[in-house]
Amino acid sequence: MVSFYNVIAIMAERIILVSYLNIKGFNQTKIKMSKIKFSVLVVALMVSVSSVSAQNEEVTANNSWLKVGVNAGVPVGDASDFTSFKTGLELKGQYLVNPHFGIGLTAGYNQYFGKDGFDDFGAIPVGAMLRYYAKNEGFFAGVDGGYNFFTNVGGNEGAAFVKPQIGYHNYNWNYFAYYNAILQSDTKGPDVNDIGVGVSYNIRFKKK
Repeated sequence: MVSFYNVIAIMAERIILVSYLNIKGFNQTKIKMSKIKFSVLVVALMVSVSSVSAQNEEVTANNSWLKVGVNAGVPVGDASDFTSFKTGLELKGQYLVNPHFGIGLTAGYNQYFGKDGFDDFGAIPVGAMLRYYAKNEGFFAGVDGGYNFFTNVGGNEGAAFVKPQIGYHNYNWNYFAYYNAILQSDTKGPDVNDIGVGVSYNIRFKKK
């Protein structure tokens, strides 16, 4: 049976490849910054996946679960000129490499509310996630990254995104603050960035 870490590695490779191809049209400054951000993500994913491979552990109710959550944010930078507020839903699948580090996949839907004559539009992020947990309960930090597909944005299919976050977690809940950056090329439009807060609930698999 194909192990969970192999699935993570394959999906992460595809997501990062699409994201890189999307930023080829960036100007030199944006290319440099985007490559730096995604290089950090790639290296971190490789380290995490390698660690899982070395341990060769099976997926169990103790080390894997789903996270279902909601978030809300306020657009910043150029995005604040055409959207006033953002709400979102998210679904994540996480595997704990060890008690302190988790890897996984993330997806969701975000709704941006237009202002000053601009229409509402949607964003569907699909990517990989990394998490660091200091203890079983308390502080955590992490980052999501991948590709974002737009809806109701004419002539613009999507762009790469990165979403660092920090927060508090316990056995069932995760409370966090985040900064979400959708990195567009100059030919497509300005970056769509927002800051906000969110909460997610851990749905654990039944133990055999």
